[in-house]
Amino acid sequence: MKVVGLISGGKDSCFAMMKCVEYGHEIVALANLMPLDDSVDELDSYMYQTVGHQIVVCYAGCMGLPLFRRRIHGSTRHQNLSYKRTQGDEVEDMLKLLAEVKREIPCVMAVSSGAIASDYQRLRVESVCSRLGLISLAYLWKQDQSLLLQEMITKGIVAITVKVAAMGLQPAKHLGKEISYLQNQLHQLKERYGINVCGEGGEYETLTLDCPLFKNARIVLDNFQVIMHSSGSIAPVGVLHPSTFHLEHKEDFASVSTHNNTSDSDPMALVCEVLGDCVSENEVKFQSQELPSEFVSVTNVKLHVAKTIGKDTFSMGCWIHDPCGISEGLQKDLTSILGNLEVRLFKDGFGWANVLYIHLYIASMNEFALANETYVSFITEEKCHLGVPSRSTIELSLTQVGLGKAYVEILVANDLRKRVLHVQSISCWAPSCIGPYSQATLHKEVLYMAGQLGLDPPTMKFCSVGAVAELEQALENCKAVAESFNCSLGPSAILFVIYCSQSLTSSQRTEIQGRLEGFLQQRASDMDNENVSRLFDPVILFVLAPDLPKSALIEVKPILYVPDDKETETESETSEPLRSKIPNYGGFEYLQLHDTCCQKYVVPGKICIGMLSIQDDLAATLCSEKLKSDQNRRDCRYFGTQKHMKVIVRFCIYLLDKILLDHGFTWENITNLRFYFPTTLGMPSEILSVIFMDAFSEFSEMNQRMKLSKEESIFNLIPVLGAGRSAESMNDIITCELFASKL
Repeated sequence: MKVVGLISGGKDSCFAMMKCVEYGHEIVALANLMPLDDSVDELDSYMYQTVGHQIVVCYAGCMGLPLFRRRIHGSTRHQNLSYKRTQGDEVEDMLKLLAEVKREIPCVMAVSSGAIASDYQRLRVESVCSRLGLISLAYLWKQDQSLLLQEMITKGIVAITVKVAAMGLQPAKHLGKEISYLQNQLHQLKERYGINVCGEGGEYETLTLDCPLFKNARIVLDNFQVIMHSSGSIAPVGVLHPSTFHLEHKEDFASVSTHNNTSDSDPMALVCEVLGDCVSENEVKFQSQELPSEFVSVTNVKLHVAKTIGKDTFSMGCWIHDPCGISEGLQKDLTSILGNLEVRLFKDGFGWANVLYIHLYIASMNEFALANETYVSFITEEKCHLGVPSRSTIELSLTQVGLGKAYVEILVANDLRKRVLHVQSISCWAPSCIGPYSQATLHKEVLYMAGQLGLDPPTMKFCSVGAVAELEQALENCKAVAESFNCSLGPSAILFVIYCSQSLTSSQRTEIQGRLEGFLQQRASDMDNENVSRLFDPVILFVLAPDLPKSALIEVKPILYVPDDKETETESETSEPLRSKIPNYGGFEYLQLHDTCCQKYVVPGKICIGMLSIQDDLAATLCSEKLKSDQNRRDCRYFGTQKHMKVIVRFCIYLLDKILLDHGFTWENITNLRFYFPTTLGMPSEILSVIFMDAFSEFSEMNQRMKLSKEESIFNLIPVLGAGRSAESMNDIITCELFASKL
């Protein structure tokens, strides 16, 4: 990509540009924001480093690139972490600067910045990029600062300190010194006082005098003054004011900028000061929409809604029954579904800001871009002021079972106490989420993570070949996201859903399961080394799908438990449950055999996860017993008859009720209830839905603990190519995923 480097003169912005080049991008222009008054060294700004701004003009000559500069007219007006466009804010100066760069150089696609740890700065750069249709590149983001400083020095960054403001740093002694000279002392101060060795906490600022990108010349500082801002004895603050400096041309220098025919005597010809306040016509404008009631009945097919009965956190699913195949296409189907959900949320006093997570199912991954375009017309940052929901997307054979071209599930909280991580910048940290969804959402001790692919973060490509390599990279990406919430993927994961592409062979699936089990065993070993007493044993579900985003082979969707109280006990599936008397629904009696089809994970009094895996052998046993078949049990397999399915569904409800009762939960605690069924059943979704609805209604009439609306279901039926607890087989007749919470 063609990139404009957002520079302050400091080591970080220069090294970030070096990383861009390393990953195959081309720096075609530079952009810098400077004080309104040339005599001012430092502004009271949360965004911009301006100390040493007098020298930044030399960067055009050193690199032979055009430099766009704008004076900072605004101030810090919008101080919340997430930025909302605010007239007169200093961020709007960046917007106007980059808009001019884009107007003058239309090929520019991305912006490089040196953000390492500041969410405040990163989010504002991302906001500006989003508005201008540019991509944010932040290759230093979340990198280990000690390693980063060493890499900067090793790879030829020559930078001096131009501000010091930390214990152990003295203006008279340390200003003007190279970072290579100060490196050891910075590490000592980190150990002693906890400073950031790269100066991310404002401990010091730097000015780059030379680096490998300076092909034409290096900067020589001839003379400077030390200006004291604070002379306190603990952490005095001082800045370096450049008095005189010059360019020293390098040996292979031919001209300052040969492609512009710029002479050595006229380096300023490469500098353009942006004066106007006009924003490019290409600026993307996300306007808040009115309630889109016109979207509700776009299609001629019938919309259906499912909703769990929880009051605090609940899920809603919306899909189209289209047995005759009269769908008007993905865009209209998805518009109808999202519009219907938005209306339902509005009627209940909620909005998209209350949504924690979204499952987006589409009939063809070839229409993924169209699905995203429709999606962002509803779910916008303006409507989600705390952050857009996290999301996973897979392809399903929707039309094969009489559904439309789209199917959406949303998880909704009745409060806004959520913490969202939405990094749109491409970095070395984890894959970016450019646009409509977040990497993860934390709500009431549960971390819902977006589906992660095996993408190499800095390139956003599959660098390794094969399913196992993709799984390993996806797990690494999940670990990076988890660490941002101060938890670890291994001990914190309570549920893994592993989506597998149908292109995988049986042997590849076996390898995937073995690698995942190896990862969990390694995490358990690490915990033992840390004297962690309890082994966490997450529930694992494998789902076979026709296709995944970017034609990935694997998509990993974890849910993590991040307790406020680290001493919280958990129960794995091997723990002894609290036995309760189970109501005799469907004529089933508890047998030890029934537990073999269950996986459970319980945090007592907080979370209950249950996964049921109903395979042929168990189904044959159930149906032969309940239907008094005279045939051999092995011949009594389920082949798609409704009477057999009714037995299986009743059994699932019986076991779910048992799991809830055993661990002190009720049906009102359920936040998610999904039933995955294979399309090979040959049973239309509409018929299967009726069977489930009738069974739940029957159970509700017999059981006073469940109160159901006859108009809506509390479950979502998901048509898949296969599902189960084993990656190799994935041949369940029905797989049930239950998540209940008292949080």
